[in-house]
Amino acid sequence: MKNIKQLFTALLLLCSIVAMADTVTIGGITYDVVAKAKQAKVIAMEAGYYSGSVVIPESIVYNDVTYSVTSIGNSAFCWCYGLTSITIPNSVTSIGDGAFSECYALTSITIPNSVTRIGGYAFWGCYGLTSVTIPNSVTRIGNNAFEGCSGLTSITIPNSVTRIGNNAFEGCSGLTSITIPNSVTSIGISAFSGCSGLTSITIGSGVKNIDYEAFAKCENLTDVYCLATKVPSTNSDAFNESYPEYMTLHVPAEAINSYKTTAPWRSFGTIVTIEEEGMPKCATPIISYSNGKLETECETEGAEFVISITSEDFNNFYSSSVDLSVTYNIAVYAMLEGYENSDTVNATLCWIENGDSDEDDTTNIITVPAVAVLVTSANGAVTVNCSLEGENVEVYTTDGTLVGAAAITNGSATVQSGLSKGSVAIVKIGAKSVKVVVD
Repeated sequence: MKNIKQLFTALLLLCSIVAMADTVTIGGITYDVVAKAKQAKVIAMEAGYYSGSVVIPESIVYNDVTYSVTSIGNSAFCWCYGLTSITIPNSVTSIGDGAFSECYALTSITIPNSVTRIGGYAFWGCYGLTSVTIPNSVTRIGNNAFEGCSGLTSITIPNSVTRIGNNAFEGCSGLTSITIPNSVTSIGISAFSGCSGLTSITIGSGVKNIDYEAFAKCENLTDVYCLATKVPSTNSDAFNESYPEYMTLHVPAEAINSYKTTAPWRSFGTIVTIEEEGMPKCATPIISYSNGKLETECETEGAEFVISITSEDFNNFYSSSVDLSVTYNIAVYAMLEGYENSDTVNATLCWIENGDSDEDDTTNIITVPAVAVLVTSANGAVTVNCSLEGENVEVYTTDGTLVGAAAITNGSATVQSGLSKGSVAIVKIGAKSVKVVVD
């Protein structure tokens, strides 16, 4: 049981902290400004200082110097009972400890895709919140971050969070289901304890450790899906007072015997394989490229996409001559709560020079006319999409054997490679050659 008096004392101390940097109030918001870094942090001079609708700007001007607003400080909006809405700009990267604790009137919040950290107790006791989306930029959710947010009925965690802190969602009794993404490796003490409205949980395949009472006192929980093929190291009290003997545990077929012989998983009343239950799987995404924008879509309505892009050009070079490949390797999969992640689709995006380059002598800017080429693969076939009508496409094995060719017609060409899934093919479009993974 948490010592409430100690908790309130800790929050009071946080709320009374005044930083040693220059302090300025502009537009009704108080900041600490650091001249050397030209950065500003939102702070509170006293508890409950802010009310109504507050819009935090991306930057402020102080003594003729522009400062970027990069963080919301510890307890900046602590005990602001009258705060009804808050707009956080894309310049903010950090939400501090206790930043919005006990903001009862706050019903929703949008966390921008610039925030990488949500501090401990950040939204503690915000029982008016009904929904929260945690963006892909966030890598860590601090201890007690959403504890006591009993009004939350939905929360979306993107596939970038690696750790869910102690008591992070404790007492969020309005939640009915939760999906923990594959990126998460550890779930802290009492992370979802007391989430009495939960009926199902999906634990991602990357989870390696589940701590003490992580899912305790979830008495209405009936189904737990654990996608990890290696049984997570789990405290024996992880499901304390949640009555796992009346639940069904759904696990990968290859690991079912391990779950059946490992505490506390073996205490589940029914243990079945996910494959037997037929858990739906997100449809495989389709990738396209047009007008400078990469687009993804799939047939599973409401699915979100996780996109990874790498390039050999993203590097440091130590010579006067650099051979730029202008090639991006793309991997995409779809995810949705209650569904298995889709198969990963691999693609290669590159550009083919199409004409002579032109250099502006006044700016040293070189313009190279180029055509975008998107190369994808499915069921052993390699497809090239580009506007080079009539250009020949050839597909080779890595040892140089030609396995197929086709001309680009109506913006695309498809070659049946006959290569096995996972093998690498060399695709030649005119004078350009790229490597692709065959799906």
